[in-house]
Parts: sequence; C-alpha cells; structure tokens
Amino acid sequence: MGNEFVKVANKEDVLAGKIKAVEINGKKIAICQAGDSFYAVGDTCSHAKEALHKGQIVNGEIECPKHGAHFDLKTGKAMCPPAVQPIPTYPLETRGEEIWVAIPEN
Repeated sequence: MGNEFVKVANKEDVLAGKIKAVEINGKKIAICQAGDSFYAVGDTCSHAKEALHKGQIVNGEIECPKHGAHFDLKTGKAMCPPAVQPIPTYPLETRGEEIWVAIPEN
C-alpha cells in the first residue's frame, strides 16, 4: 500500500526561509522551504520538546528557538548539541502550486 497524501498548503503559504505548522493525523508537522525545495519534518525538537515552527531555517537546517539545536531538513538528523536524537521527516510532493504531505501512521 502506497502513501496517502493530503494537501497541507499552497506554495505561496510557505515562503523561502519560513515555516508553516500543520497537523495531520494527530502529528504536528513543520512545512519548510529552503532554496527551491520544500520539506516536511516533525515540529517538535527532540531535545527540548519546543515547537520548531517558531524557529528559523538556516542553511538547509531547521533551528530550535529554545537552545539552538539544528536538524537537517532532508534527513531529520540532529546536526549539533544539545539535540542528539533526530526528528521525523515525511514524504512531501508539490503538485503545481500545492504542497502535499503523506499522512503519517499513528
């Protein structure tokens, strides 16, 4: 069975360097644009449990606003302390001007 996708935003809703918070199937997800690409990652810092959509995008990474931990937008990997655990990433597709994310399983 393939991933079921749901529309979460239009491209104009997620400007370069900005983060949009959405919730799908009870999961909080941050939709980001870095360069020409869009990403969907878990919206909760693995270290401080802070909402990542309140942070910023820096060189292809999302930065936690509380302690400055960085996570790679492609892999979710923790890039610097204090975080050591990754955050989840989710499949994302752009369809014309729309952004679609695969519905995470509970």
